[in-house]
Amino acid sequence: MATKTTYWTADDFNVFNIEGLEHRMTALQTRIQPKFSELGQLFASHLSSHGKGEFFPHVAKHARRTVNPPKDSWVAFAPAKRGYKALPHFQIGLWNTHLFIILAVIYENPDKKGISERLQANLNVLTSLPETYIISGDHMKPEAQTIQEAGLDGMEELLERLQTVKKAEFLVGRHITREEAITLSKEAFLEITQQTMDALLPVYDVIIGGY
Repeated sequence: MATKTTYWTADDFNVFNIEGLEHRMTALQTRIQPKFSELGQLFASHLSSHGKGEFFPHVAKHARRTVNPPKDSWVAFAPAKRGYKALPHFQIGLWNTHLFIILAVIYENPDKKGISERLQANLNVLTSLPETYIISGDHMKPEAQTIQEAGLDGMEELLERLQTVKKAEFLVGRHITREEAITLSKEAFLEITQQTMDALLPVYDVIIGGY
């Protein structure tokens, strides 16, 4: 019997258990970044077709690190060729425990107050997402609450914090456990990713004020 080919493997997730910056970076560059590059081309094109600007992929290089190896990695998508952190952006990425497909507003964004106000005025774009989707206020931490766990109060609290706390962030999207991710064929994974991005695009439209 032929073995089923999956897109992600246990070895991909185990990259984040490798000791030492140099060894982990080598494994990232050889195992994971080629997949991020492929996904970058595919989904930059898909997001561009939404008609709200041309999206460009940005594979995380972790170039500023000199000692601590990265605990996660990703490819980001934003409507800018240079840099994405100051803009609302999509990400596909991995921690050692799970895979994430998210829309992120991180602390470098200069319009966090406006974004928070627009989302608070249009909370339905968040409440209409599947309850298993996650929200988080910190991209540096792997943990997140599901929309069901957070409830309306939790969402509003995160959005309030986005306005008032300098380091506050807002992430929304989908987490897939490593156990599930390593069972998915390439086709299944691409389909889930596209579904997730399509579900998040109305949120993106509110964030950029383009609704």
